Amino acid sequence: MATTDTAHTRRIPFIGQAISLLRTLMMSPTAAFGLIVISILCLTALFAPLIATHDPYMQNLDNVLQPPGNGHLFGTDELGRDIFSRVVHGARISLTIIALVTVIVGPVGLLVGTTAGYFGGRYDTIMMRITDIFLSFPSLILSLAFVAALGPNLRNAIIAIALTAWPPIARLARAETMTIRRADYIAAARLQGASSARIIIKSIVPMCLPSVIIRLTLNMATVILTAAGLGFLGLGAQPPLPEWGAMIATGRRYMIDSSWLVLFPGIAIVSVSLAFNLLGDGLRDALDPKQKGR
Repeated sequence: MATTDTAHTRRIPFIGQAISLLRTLMMSPTAAFGLIVISILCLTALFAPLIATHDPYMQNLDNVLQPPGNGHLFGTDELGRDIFSRVVHGARISLTIIALVTVIVGPVGLLVGTTAGYFGGRYDTIMMRITDIFLSFPSLILSLAFVAALGPNLRNAIIAIALTAWPPIARLARAETMTIRRADYIAAARLQGASSARIIIKSIVPMCLPSVIIRLTLNMATVILTAAGLGFLGLGAQPPLPEWGAMIATGRRYMIDSSWLVLFPGIAIVSVSLAFNLLGDGLRDALDPKQKGR
């Protein structure tokens, strides 16, 4: 009974903090816009089969390049496929890329950054030089190199984006750790016999999480743009997958007379990228104590 009460007590502050954070975000028009757009993206991805009006893969050569209207909200493409349905199902692909990249990049960046900042010395030098090598190349160019080596498909595109997205997280976590490691409570934990792994996991990582979450949110816009760029170049999601960048790539040949082929996937990319940037700014204002006094 006592264990249940303790777990319940721990959940209440977390729920209260989440509600407080949500209220803070909704008080900012820009952060609220970003949160609403991302919520729409998540709901669209979740209920894509119900929202889509047609099969996104069904071809109808008697109905090619039809303008918006006549049963096709966003028109049809060069194979007669419904663009609205393809944009809706493309939200699933984009959200999958964001989720998988974040799941890989967050822990890797935290592990590298916190351990390098805590231990210092030669280990720190080696890890930061490796990080500098990755940071010295533009992320899209480095992603192109990795995909070219691994092979053009969606899985390899996700791996390539993750390989290029962890260094900024590691740099941020290292800087935070170097500030925290000299704190009195860290010294007290050492005197009590706590291992380095326990200190990093229990004391340092929680202090780094707010900054890392903000950075990850801001990075999601870059992830979307990089994935769209790889898809546009034919190195990401392969046809007939309805990935937004790939849709723009196939539609660019007809864009002069049929602008809707690239207009609606482009709007989706811009809207989602902008939403993540605005939400990241809102989270920075809400979670970063240094911003609250300004």
